[in-house]
Amino acid sequence: MEARQLRQQALSETRRALVLDAARAVFEEHGLEGASMREIARRAGYTPGALYSYFDSKEAIYGALLGESLARLNRAVRDALPADGRPASLLQAKAAAWFGFYAANPRELDLGFYLVHGLAPRGLTSDLDQRLNARLYQALAPGEEALMAMGLDAASARRENTALFAHGVGLLLLQHTGRIRMFRQDAADLFNHYLAVLVARTAATGAKNDAAGS
Repeated sequence: MEARQLRQQALSETRRALVLDAARAVFEEHGLEGASMREIARRAGYTPGALYSYFDSKEAIYGALLGESLARLNRAVRDALPADGRPASLLQAKAAAWFGFYAANPRELDLGFYLVHGLAPRGLTSDLDQRLNARLYQALAPGEEALMAMGLDAASARRENTALFAHGVGLLLLQHTGRIRMFRQDAADLFNHYLAVLVARTAATGAKNDAAGS
């Protein structure tokens, strides 16, 4: 009985993966609004009715795809180890991890920022959108914690980490659209430069705060 249940579970997971692969292709071609459960089912080789045994809507499928993408992002950040125990090294390692993940996987960036259907989480419930945002923030939180360990207060650390993320995403968009070529620049080089300046500026601010408190 247990062996049969394991086989059934493995088969179910395989079928679910096929549905998600088919859905990703459909979303990339048609966006969320233009996609349909019928077309996703056709690509996966199932009937629409069979599809509903795995997901109750195309929005649920999109949420599952994005959730898996964010899980991969979090693993990449978690596995990124700093060169030493300094907070600055931690910041650099974790920031390089999320930037590198999206640099190497442009379709994950599209998925993560809803670029396949127009820069907004249309169709996703507020609860699902909040949970997905929390997963994204989880990948960025180590940078914020490192900034606080370098001497910034919580509000300043949040502001700097947000600016770092916004800067990185802007560079990624320039890279993935090819627009960065007009500047004859490299996205990774520009990101690393921004990060180095942030580390130096934060270290100076932390030293000033320490001197004022002593």
